Amino acid sequence: MNLMSRLMIGASVAGSLLTGGVIGATIAGPLGVSAATSSNVAATAASPAAASGTFVSNETAAHEAGESAAREAQEKAGQMPTVP
Repeated sequence: MNLMSRLMIGASVAGSLLTGGVIGATIAGPLGVSAATSSNVAATAASPAAASGTFVSNETAAHEAGESAAREAQEKAGQMPTVP
């Protein structure tokens, strides 16, 4: 193999690695950013009571109908329910 063949193969390998890196960053870059931001948004949307630091019980009739007495007592005491 002469010097010119080695240089051409080396340039081809380097170009392939660079192209693969650019394509990978283009595909995976937005996924990493959206995963980081959406988890914060989802956590905030899923638990609005956690943001204020106080527990707010669910007092709708449908929820109260299926609730145990122990859970209701915890809710009335302002505690986060630990029993079903």
